Amino acid sequence: MKIRVLGCSGAIAKDCRTTSFLIDGDTLIDAGTGVGDLTLDEMCRIERVFLTHSHLDHIAALPLMVDSTASRRRTPLQIHALAGTIDALKTHIFNDVIWPDFSQIPSSLAPFISFHPLSTGQSLQVAGKAIEVMPAVHTVPAVGYAVSGGNGCWVFSGDTERNPAFWERLNQLNVAMLVIETAFSNRERDLAKRSLHLSPHVLADELDCINGARKFPIYITHTKPAETELIMAEIQRFDQTQPFKVDQSHDIRWLRAGDVFEL
Repeated sequence: MKIRVLGCSGAIAKDCRTTSFLIDGDTLIDAGTGVGDLTLDEMCRIERVFLTHSHLDHIAALPLMVDSTASRRRTPLQIHALAGTIDALKTHIFNDVIWPDFSQIPSSLAPFISFHPLSTGQSLQVAGKAIEVMPAVHTVPAVGYAVSGGNGCWVFSGDTERNPAFWERLNQLNVAMLVIETAFSNRERDLAKRSLHLSPHVLADELDCINGARKFPIYITHTKPAETELIMAEIQRFDQTQPFKVDQSHDIRWLRAGDVFEL
């Protein structure tokens, strides 16, 4: 299974693209601005999109990608998401005001996109991959995903704050790699809590939920461009104001757009 990081930033700036992961060339996990780096042929090979939630940084490229590839599609682009996320897309994006309703174009019988509701805990077999919908705790209905091609799971937290159910399930999986958000630095921890994101101090507590004997690389995603260096420094060093040594017990790395992983 090949995972290509198209975008993993919490906002845009030069060389910063928002969340999107391309798996085996045919499946997107989220559709942030990183999708814009794909060629038209690469976009046309995408058969399905799994969305974690409805926030703009995770869906920004979706309407434009549909428009770019529509004339070359022979089957609808499948959009898999929670019912609440689908409702948000229909109401606020594909509504013939912000963007055409491609679920009805060129006709309701042969549309350019189709919606497929998911529920937390659901597992699907898709193109040789097992995809499980993981719980998330965010300001809108949200999920993460665990994806396996047979050699361990690639696990993505999605946008989330403290999330006991996520760790309970993760500890039951054969995890090869974890991608977890840390959107704000410790100095912004109150904002992180209000917006249901993680800061390094809370991340340390969350990683303590991993069964002690389990070791796998952990990649930090969704950092705000203005705070990325500070966030990584706070994670990887002993902070006198918020003492923790998370780097002593975990293999923590910074995720970058353009990274490619083979699992």
